[in-house]
Parts: sequence; structure tokens; C-alpha cells
Amino acid sequence: MSEKKTLTDRQNLLIEALMGEAAGNVRAAMDIAGYSKHTTVKEAVEPIKEHIVEAASLMIAMNAPKAAVGLSGVMNDPSALGARNIIAAAKEILDRSGVVKKETVEVKGPEGGIFILPPKQSTE
Repeated sequence: MSEKKTLTDRQNLLIEALMGEAAGNVRAAMDIAGYSKHTTVKEAVEPIKEHIVEAASLMIAMNAPKAAVGLSGVMNDPSALGARNIIAAAKEILDRSGVVKKETVEVKGPEGGIFILPPKQSTE
């Protein structure tokens, strides 16, 4: 895996603006960070795309507690306005942050059983 390069001050500003004031709008974040109007979005984003993905992942992780609190709030007041939207958004955030519902599968069968498989067929 390639070693991450050090970002310039302008690139750091771009990422900070993208995750903050620009609210995900790349062109607005470029303006805030001081990029020229002639710089294309691709030219600005391509060298730092791994850092942007890392920042987005961090943002999702930072919002996981808020999602959990939102779900708890809906449990306390299920008739609250927008409860379905809150549940859907919270589920997405929690799933993407790694907090997933656990599923267990229990397989039971007779002890000492034997599986009989069909003979292998040649691929000729």
C-alpha cells in the first residue's frame, strides 16, 4: 500500500471546508480554501481523494453517537414528526460506522450425522 503524502496547507483547508462550512460542496470548499476559479475539481480532488474518504469516514464515526441518541429518542416518542426518517438515517450512519445489528444462526442436527455427496463429474 502506498504511503500517504503530506498535504499542503491549501489541501488541508480544502478538506476542512469540504467537511465543514461547504457541507460537501467541492467547488465551494475550493473557493474557501483559496483555489483559483480555473482549477478544476478533478485537479484539486484527485491528489487527496484518500484523505477525503478518510475524513468522510471520520465524520460518520463522529455522528454515530448522535444517530444512537436519535434512535433512542424515537423509542421514547414513536409518534414524533419524522420518526421514520430519523430511523432510516440513524440506521445508515450506524451501519456505515460499524455498529451493526448482530445476527446469530443456530444450526442443529442429529449428532454424528453423515453427509453423502454425489460423485464428482468430470469437466471434459
